[in-house]
Amino acid sequence: MERFTDEELIEHCQAEVEPAAKEPFLNVLFQRYHARVASWCYHISGDANSAADLAQEVFLKVFQGVGSFRQGSKFTTWLYSITRNHCFDELRSRRRQIDDSSMAEEMEVPDWGAISADTTIELRQSRDLLQRLMRESLDQTEAKVMTLHYVHELSLQAVGRMLGLTNESGAKAYIVSARRKLKRAHEMWQSRNKVVKAGKNVE
Repeated sequence: MERFTDEELIEHCQAEVEPAAKEPFLNVLFQRYHARVASWCYHISGDANSAADLAQEVFLKVFQGVGSFRQGSKFTTWLYSITRNHCFDELRSRRRQIDDSSMAEEMEVPDWGAISADTTIELRQSRDLLQRLMRESLDQTEAKVMTLHYVHELSLQAVGRMLGLTNESGAKAYIVSARRKLKRAHEMWQSRNKVVKAGKNVE
């Protein structure tokens, strides 16, 4: 069976009626291409942790859709198309989850290097403050980038692909911008807070 080409394995698989009879042919294809599909998944999604799971899901789709493979086509082209579509579907699904959820409810305070240690401690003491500063200071894309990168721990490359960022710097530019805005917003909040406290002391 190992001597069969990919296309011959598919042809034999399509000729079988019983699912159990198809498995040996499909297993050979799985052994040949699992590592390559996992690599594709990683490069498309940018998420090393989920690449293996995505690859398993891709092969499930391959096994379920083997009957749709057209004779005369190249198996690797078909396989890559399934892999690409599945990974982008997964990225879009994650994006919808971000859009549909309340970012304020999910947001945990990360260590944003551009914000001083004192500021970070203060932000940790007031989650509500962080949420308010994000709502008031960041635009929609900046907020999504920060959430996807720091909360969901996606790489900047994956975030850029998910949000369709076409600028040269990708998601990194939004991270830099958001950090700067949050730092400035927190400094303004501190100034206002000092004024309020000073007024109360005078009274």
